[in-house]
Amino acid sequence: MVAELTPDDLRGYNATIAGLRPIPVAVTTAHGGRANGLITLSAGSASIVPEAPRVVVSITTYNFSHDLIRDGGVFVLHALSNAPELIEASLTIMRALGGRSGRDGDKMAGLRTRVGVTGAPILLDALTFVEARVLRSLDNEENTFFVGDVVAAGRLNAGGKLDIGAAWAGLGDEWTDAYEHDHEAQIDDSRARRGLPTLHA
Repeated sequence: MVAELTPDDLRGYNATIAGLRPIPVAVTTAHGGRANGLITLSAGSASIVPEAPRVVVSITTYNFSHDLIRDGGVFVLHALSNAPELIEASLTIMRALGGRSGRDGDKMAGLRTRVGVTGAPILLDALTFVEARVLRSLDNEENTFFVGDVVAAGRLNAGGKLDIGAAWAGLGDEWTDAYEHDHEAQIDDSRARRGLPTLHA
């Protein structure tokens, strides 16, 4: 049953949640001869044991990468660099992985990668990476939370982590407007999976 929230409830929710996850993470995966990726703000640690870390990521069911992670059981999390010499490479990764569905073509084409120990691609122009094998998953109707054991990780380039504000500014209005428009289909799919009315035809 979906709770009926008032406008005040939603304002309170947004005031609490906004900014808690400011780092965009590039997620890649591979299964059955297909590789794909996306950008998310929902990745993080899933363990406090320093010598045996785990990570978690939430992937919307609508996304092609969701099915590849579900069926292949592997994913790679990448932080992107804010170093001046790598900003454009970071934005290129965001445009490639965040701009369209992998069902419509190869999103990895044109990105510099190598195959990791899991068989999933590692983005060579990223700041850092963590490879994981799925340990558990939680189906949440509109998305799935995948918890993975870390099997490899490393730093690839210099700099600090690119945050979402700097990334959004660098991507430009034309790209971000197109992204927001295309994102409507994903939100409506999530609404439908939760039994809520859709807002766009």
